Amino acid sequence: MSYIPTVEEAYEILKKYNKDEFHLKHGKIVSGVMGYFAEEYDPEHVDYWKVVGMLHDLDFEMYPEQHCIKGQELMKELDLDEGIIRSTASHGYGITVDIKPELYMEKVLYAIDELTGLIGAVAIMRPSKSVSDLEVKSVMKKFKTASFAAGCSREVIQKGADMLEMELTELIDKTIHAMRSLIPEMEI
Repeated sequence: MSYIPTVEEAYEILKKYNKDEFHLKHGKIVSGVMGYFAEEYDPEHVDYWKVVGMLHDLDFEMYPEQHCIKGQELMKELDLDEGIIRSTASHGYGITVDIKPELYMEKVLYAIDELTGLIGAVAIMRPSKSVSDLEVKSVMKKFKTASFAAGCSREVIQKGADMLEMELTELIDKTIHAMRSLIPEMEI
């Protein structure tokens, strides 16, 4: 019987394979944003979406060259739910794996993983160093500047918006609001 951890248990699993504060914070942010989207699109499964968000980069710190591949192995060893394994792996579609995001939840993860990084980078540059006063136009301006937060793939973000059949500005707006909902519990 496969296992679906609680959000707290998922965080403990994440900490087992990730020590860097950046990766742990990213897991929490993506988990929170996934929960925010789930409230609107799948309210009966909010915690499940959060778990997927928390575990999506399980293998990234220790196995960056095998990202989304090694994670599947680690989760199978932990006897985690096949749906969690598939969904977390799907955010590496076209990069390290051929597992296409099919479920709406998977498409959201694919879209917001890179986007939360870009939004966080834009927020840090603001006088407030917060998303609390961040506007879509500020993110769009930096989105168009390829050298800014160059590690955040604009192509993946745009593909994610397309998968969700959502305008990029709408996706950015929803993601900013999702990240705001994490304050004050979590500093961005």
